[in-house]
Amino acid sequence: MARTDSGDAMETGADARFMRRAIELSRIHMEEGAGGPFGAVIVKDGAIVGEGWNRVTSSHDPTAHAEVVAIRAACARLGTFELRGCAIYTSCEPCPMCLGAIYWARLDRLWYANGRADAAAIQFDDAWLYREVALPLGERSLPADQLLRDEALEVFWAWDRKTDKVRY
Repeated sequence: MARTDSGDAMETGADARFMRRAIELSRIHMEEGAGGPFGAVIVKDGAIVGEGWNRVTSSHDPTAHAEVVAIRAACARLGTFELRGCAIYTSCEPCPMCLGAIYWARLDRLWYANGRADAAAIQFDDAWLYREVALPLGERSLPADQLLRDEALEVFWAWDRKTDKVRY
């Protein structure tokens, strides 16, 4: 892939159009007070199949990041729980939660505009979360203890034996 002097990927007309839509969503909904300045679109076969913008504060949902909202919209529209064959265009490099959702959704490609350092400069700093996730469980700032594993394992074993399960 060709790169500019700044390291950015060279844009194509369609890629730039989709990214501009993600940026437009970030501006529109930030200005109307829906949440932070983040937007995302999901594209399949050259068409937008899902759009999202940050709705954390307006929906009282800390998981309502633009990428997660766009994934939910695309999956609902396409009637599937995975988005193989799709790309996501997001106005900012995804946080760890959104990146995890992108991987779980099986998207083929990620395009982003602002980087995580740009987000940190306006007080959206995810560096601490990237560090936390990399730590062993016992060293994280959030206490976590295992409880009733044997009872929970019974459900896992039942799932493992289930003949009509849908794998994902």
